[in-house]
Amino acid sequence: MHLSVLAPGLLRSYTGGAAQVVVEVAAASGAGAPTLGDALAALEREFPGLRFRIVDEQGRIRAHIKLFVDSAQARELAAALPPGATLMIVGALSGG
Repeated sequence: MHLSVLAPGLLRSYTGGAAQVVVEVAAASGAGAPTLGDALAALEREFPGLRFRIVDEQGRIRAHIKLFVDSAQARELAAALPPGATLMIVGALSGG
């Protein structure tokens, strides 16, 4: 399945400056719907180093990153992706 991914400015150095990319995502098990984890693996194949900026060493979505699948926040990498989905990656802003 093709997945459209909207990348925030802070990660565009990994996407060659592109605000939106499309990746081919397949379910790791070969059956069923692909998951958010499968999507991040596909992104990593196309854009090395990107996944580590989104997922920590324990396989959890980093605290300062929010992922939205078709405008609904996805909190787990096991979340299924519907056909034709759009993934939006949002980086938290902070300041003082």
